[in-house]
Amino acid sequence: MSLEGKHIGLGITGSHCTYDQVVPHIQDFIDDGAKVTAFVTYTVKNTVTRFGDGRDWIKKVEELTGNEVIDSIVTAEPFGPRTPLDCMVVAPLTGNSISKFANAMTDSPVLMAAKATLRNLNPVVLGISTNDGLGLNGANITKLLAAKNIYFIPFGQDDPEKKPNSLVARMSLMKDTVEEAINGKQLQPLIIEKFRD
Repeated sequence: MSLEGKHIGLGITGSHCTYDQVVPHIQDFIDDGAKVTAFVTYTVKNTVTRFGDGRDWIKKVEELTGNEVIDSIVTAEPFGPRTPLDCMVVAPLTGNSISKFANAMTDSPVLMAAKATLRNLNPVVLGISTNDGLGLNGANITKLLAAKNIYFIPFGQDDPEKKPNSLVARMSLMKDTVEEAINGKQLQPLIIEKFRD
């Protein structure tokens, strides 16, 4: 399936160690003819870690997409009624944002765009990256798995010995997952061994 002419939203939350596995795959959408609008949380925008400065990551995303990132709830809200997205991807999706999304808390531009997309009955694709996916957040992930119009990039344990509760999506499958989600299907298999992208 071609994504030619589709408008894809990409929400980035604060799993800093996963940005390098997500950002390069923006190009996959662009190469296929899609328009990409990126949304970021306040953490992404304002945090400097050993994985880089959030401002540098934002600059890289803006260069790839050719659009300014959406970094406020006010500017994210119109992507429901006025500028609908064909699909909203949230990757990486932290445990914090998983718990909020599963419990209908909309306190960031990313979650507002996801909520707006669901309001339009369009798919939301989640690329999880959380240290407690098999811990307390397991209940929230299961809740989202059962929700209508929500799909997951296939995921697995990224370090079963050192971090047995940690789950991370295989981000290289992002575009494939979006293509299936737009057709109302979950890319299979869903639970996989998580290889480094």
